[in-house]
Amino acid sequence: MKRSQFGQGMTEYIIIVALIAVAAIGVYSFFGKTVRNQVSAISTEISGQDSGNQIQAAKDAAGDSATVADKNYNLGNYNDGANKASGGTSSGGSGTD
Repeated sequence: MKRSQFGQGMTEYIIIVALIAVAAIGVYSFFGKTVRNQVSAISTEISGQDSGNQIQAAKDAAGDSATVADKNYNLGNYNDGANKASGGTSSGGSGTD
């Protein structure tokens, strides 16, 4: 006899969506400040104003993200990397070079 497995496909789909969401949160935590500054610069330019300050802030945030990305982080100290990339304060643990 063959037993039907109705929920298997949905469960696999939910697992894949959850993994994509976790990856997106991780990327946004490292590069969110850069993206926000770039969007701000674009909207300022579209309105016809000078966006030099926003562009410089995006460059600075990208440089900070690159510095943080050069360090090794694991599940024990991942928040330290995210806090450093977003300009926040770290709360214990440290990345290794």
